[in-house]
Order: sequence, then C-alpha cells, then structure tokens
Amino acid sequence: MAFIPYLNFDGTTREALTRYQEIFGGELMIMTGADAPPADEQSGDGVPPEMADMVIHAALTVGDSVLMASDAPPGAAVVVQGTYVNHTADDAVEARRVYDALMEGGEAEMPFEATFFSSGFGVLRDRFGTLWIVDTSDPDQS
Repeated sequence: MAFIPYLNFDGTTREALTRYQEIFGGELMIMTGADAPPADEQSGDGVPPEMADMVIHAALTVGDSVLMASDAPPGAAVVVQGTYVNHTADDAVEARRVYDALMEGGEAEMPFEATFFSSGFGVLRDRFGTLWIVDTSDPDQS
C-alpha cells in the first residue's frame, strides 16, 4: 500500500509539474482532456469539450515516489486544507538546492536552516500555491 499526494491546480498543473520535474528529475506523464474520450450525454462518461486543454491527470515519478496532480474542473474551487508535500533529501546541500528552487517566486514560511532535529529544514509555499516541507535525513548538525 502507498499514500500518494494528489494536488489540484487552477489551470497550472502542466507548469507546476514541469517545474517539479526540473527540480527533482524523474518521468512526467501528462494526460489532457483531449487525450480522453469525449463526453457521452447518456452515460456521463468522458470529458466535456471545454476541458480539452486541461490536465485531467499527471504523474511525476521519481524513483519509488509519485506525485500526482490535475487541473480543477471549470467552476470548482481549489482548496488546500493545511496539506504539505514533504521532500527529504539525503543531505543539507541537496535539501538547500531543492528549497531554493521551490522558493523561486514563492514565499517562505520558515527559512531553511539547521535545527535541533535536522541539518537542514525549511517550509515554504511555492509560486503555484503548493506547501512544501524540505528537510534532510542527515542528522549531522555540523
């Protein structure tokens, strides 16, 4: 069993996940409404034409980890309820690189620094509105 974060964006899924791929690497799969069968009025299956350019599903796979996302349907509110995506790097240098890259156009909630529990820890909201906790598995405080 796995828990996989699934993010919703207000039309910026492609841009956000492309940026995350630039930062983390990995394989990115994006499916738009145009890639899905058109809406069937009788069954309700399929995707309406106004969603043709929207991302209806995306997955960024990095090693054994997956981050999924989609654009919110037209008229739907994108609601974040105190959810953060956590990225734990092997060391403080890599964690700092990731934090700084995610901070481009973003806003710090907690600056990246050494703490009593991590050699590098920071919290931020990136330019797409995603909340991130970036830390390191390296307990060395040097």
